[in-house]
Amino acid sequence: MPAALPNALRVRFQEYIEEGSGGRAAAARLKLTPATGVRWLRRIRDTGTSEASVQGRPKGHGKLAPYQEFLEDLVAQDGDITLPELAGALEAATGVVAHSASIGRFPRKLGYTYKKVIGGHRTTACPCEAPAQGLVATPYASHAGAA
Repeated sequence: MPAALPNALRVRFQEYIEEGSGGRAAAARLKLTPATGVRWLRRIRDTGTSEASVQGRPKGHGKLAPYQEFLEDLVAQDGDITLPELAGALEAATGVVAHSASIGRFPRKLGYTYKKVIGGHRTTACPCEAPAQGLVATPYASHAGAA
């Protein structure tokens, strides 16, 4: 679905209408199509405002929405909890079965992210492998060959 035209343009259109212009004339002054002018004029007459309607699905009505506080508490208690562990804890406490991908999207919507530490070490290194020596953080410009 295309994005709505800017609200500032809609306000200018509404000002032209209040000055006495017709929908098509106001649209022509703003270089809009006549059909857009007619639709916006009808919207102004019906609702009294030219603001765009909210598009898309309403937020916060998913399967996991009632358990937001529960999931936030689990993440706050253990910041290193995995998605399968979250799914298991949710099922054990509430009986709700949710896929780990769904649970993974939920914290991202709440603003939680997982960032890798550049040059970080693995938590459980294989005993047969020696740790990497001499890792140096280089700027991105050197990767492109610009020296």
